[in-house]
Amino acid sequence: MKTLFDETTINNINNINNMKLQNRIIRSATWEGMADSAGRLTNRLIKVYETLANGGVGLIITGGTYFTKDSTTLPGMAGIYEDSLLQDYEKFTDMVHSSGCPIILQLAYAGKNGDMWLPSSPSHNDIKSIVKAFGEGAARAKLSGFDGVQIHAAHGYFLSQFLSRQNNTRQDEYGGIIENRARILLEIYDEIRNRTGSNFSIFIKINGTDAFDETEGVNACSYACRQLAARGIDAIEISGGADEIKKSLDNPHKESIFRDYAARIAEEVRVPVILVGHNRTPSVMEKILNTSAIEYFALSRPLLREPNLVNDWKNNRNKKAECISCNACFKPDGNICVFGP
Repeated sequence: MKTLFDETTINNINNINNMKLQNRIIRSATWEGMADSAGRLTNRLIKVYETLANGGVGLIITGGTYFTKDSTTLPGMAGIYEDSLLQDYEKFTDMVHSSGCPIILQLAYAGKNGDMWLPSSPSHNDIKSIVKAFGEGAARAKLSGFDGVQIHAAHGYFLSQFLSRQNNTRQDEYGGIIENRARILLEIYDEIRNRTGSNFSIFIKINGTDAFDETEGVNACSYACRQLAARGIDAIEISGGADEIKKSLDNPHKESIFRDYAARIAEEVRVPVILVGHNRTPSVMEKILNTSAIEYFALSRPLLREPNLVNDWKNNRNKKAECISCNACFKPDGNICVFGP
């Protein structure tokens, strides 16, 4: 039987490309809001990651990071848009690695000059520039010592909307049928792989469905994931937007709410699938681990409340995270739990 902390699998079965994970628990990407106005790392932000690295997670995925100078959309976002930033990132990744924890940089794009773009916003040339910029951001991440990158294609942001038939009204090769709507994701993956090589991990975070049309959304996610898996993507994290969360909370336990979407994708692809969304109790996650093809579990808000939570779980599989999902942690001056730690 597989477990979240099965010592027989540590550093051999639990391998994702070039990384060895101590366990199956991943810190999911979170907007921290603690970088300075130029997107540079601050001591406050670095301390957050030092605490995470010592808290027992098997892998850290950073908060969404912008990679072109004009594409920041949230205050306090970290940036990796020019080489002058890399020295700080090199020290940052060394610090995380010193705790034995690998770290992935999430590349996030939402639009230009603070505007949230729709799929119809960019010209054909803009799209080609965005694809190229993803590759440049990934190359900088590799130079900085990150173990890989994650493409943010969830939560209703720019790339997520391309997959949605409702939101994507383009009439060119990036709109219409699903083969066209998924094209930008595949081009971004190919660009990153070409720029970083085969020994650098590439993840994607993607919605398991679409609030406007659940069946169409499930099928679109399935198509995109199967195509990415065929190309060699290293892991797929299945999530959802606010509307999907409301619907999924109807499950009796209100835990691991996207399990059905993730389980379907895990049956369809031969790459690790990560389940995110209200993962709160190890015993619930381990049941999913042993009754589906899902291999990894991601969480974030519970780690704001209890930074040492994963270490605590090693000794108590029935302990439920104290996080109550109130979202009061999303504050203008930084993403912190109002109840502690």
